[in-house]
Amino acid sequence: MGLSTHVLDTMHGCPAAGMQVALYTTQGDQATLVKSFTLNHDGRNPDGMLYDHASLRQGTYRLVFDVAGYFKAKGVELPEPNFLNKVSLDFGVAHEDQHYHVPLLASPWSYSTYRGS
Repeated sequence: MGLSTHVLDTMHGCPAAGMQVALYTTQGDQATLVKSFTLNHDGRNPDGMLYDHASLRQGTYRLVFDVAGYFKAKGVELPEPNFLNKVSLDFGVAHEDQHYHVPLLASPWSYSTYRGS
């Protein structure tokens, strides 16, 4: 149980190792940085869960993924300005006792997400 994320690079068909991600708690228009991290070789937080079961609270959160920075670092030629820069996902946690997995599938031109398990 808790909160986790995972990013897959759909352009290259691999985990998005090296992508920068930031996690925030939100309340209205206010966002408070909880942690920032670089995804590991598997496209996941190297420290494991973002919140474990005991720490996850009901409320609203934001994950910000540096999509443009990741693809630029991979040598992909991107137009200026980039179509996607940072992808921000705002989501809510209604049940502290459940697992919230927030995956991102990303290319320089598209992304999708869902609540995983």
